[in-house]
Amino acid sequence: MKNFKRCYHLFSLCGLNCGLCSMHLDNYCPGCGGGAGNQPCAIARCSQQHGGIEYCYLCEKYPCEKYDGIDTFDSFITHRNQLKDFEKVKKIGIDSYQSKLAEKIEILKYLLANYNDGRRKSFFCIAVNLLELQDVISVVEQIATETESDNMTLKEKAVLAAKLFQTMAAERNIVLKLNKKTSKKQ
Repeated sequence: MKNFKRCYHLFSLCGLNCGLCSMHLDNYCPGCGGGAGNQPCAIARCSQQHGGIEYCYLCEKYPCEKYDGIDTFDSFITHRNQLKDFEKVKKIGIDSYQSKLAEKIEILKYLLANYNDGRRKSFFCIAVNLLELQDVISVVEQIATETESDNMTLKEKAVLAAKLFQTMAAERNIVLKLNKKTSKKQ
């Protein structure tokens, strides 16, 4: 959308953690309001119609009908935490939330640099996004401890990391997969 700009591109207008998205990491999308990229967004247009608010939760009409069923299906990034993350922001403040998101982004970059065997990028993006920061830190510490010996291959490290994240997610009753829309059979 032409002339749509926002100050902070890593947490979207609608509550997505863009900094944890594989599309953002690969420079295919700058995050909403970041210039070229995913700009024909109905929520961005809505923001402009409501005074250019920075986040939907600041709108007097939030949550509006645009949020009905928003967490049912995912795109390139999980939508499951949008409403929950806005509640966190209201509770701890946007600066604190952005700080925690920045920490998650750095952990994600670390995981991708050290434990991605070429097949785990989306998995790590989802895991870091859906798990609480303390759980992510705990898993990363466990991964580091269990891969201390230099005799593990990258593939072995990646498998171990995925297993440890899956275990933590199962303990939290979280499924580390994107919710894809099923196609209708004719």
